[in-house]
Amino acid sequence: MDMEGHDHDGSSSSSMGGHGRRAMTHMTFYWGKYGYILFKGWPGERLGMYVLALIVVFVASALVEWLASTRLIRTESNRVGARLARTVVHAVRVGLAYVVMLALMSFNVGVVIVAVAGHAVGFLVFRSRACGGTGRVNGVKAVGGQDGPC
Repeated sequence: MDMEGHDHDGSSSSSMGGHGRRAMTHMTFYWGKYGYILFKGWPGERLGMYVLALIVVFVASALVEWLASTRLIRTESNRVGARLARTVVHAVRVGLAYVVMLALMSFNVGVVIVAVAGHAVGFLVFRSRACGGTGRVNGVKAVGGQDGPC
């Protein structure tokens, strides 16, 4: 079995485009701004790009919760068209959830924190009654809870 490019700890290293620095593809959780999230070379070695990557993961996580809670399509008009449109919205939600999951597979602790925070804020704003959300979880009305200012 060819083990070229692999270290004894199970991680592999790859060159980062002529910068002379070697980036690790981590197989355990780590904290740091160096590494790859979703795309090779992104965020790279710049703090600003790392912060942008965290913002993108946060927004994507919150959007997953919004798409799970909203009824964008009314079924009164065209039943077949409405079902097709709802299927497309569902596919977008699942695809976005998979993108967030792939970002989590970077094993960067910052990404994990913002993904969980994005889902939590999305749930609070769009699905809980605390901020005027629907109070529904997976289409079922939530039990208890009081409306409150947000």
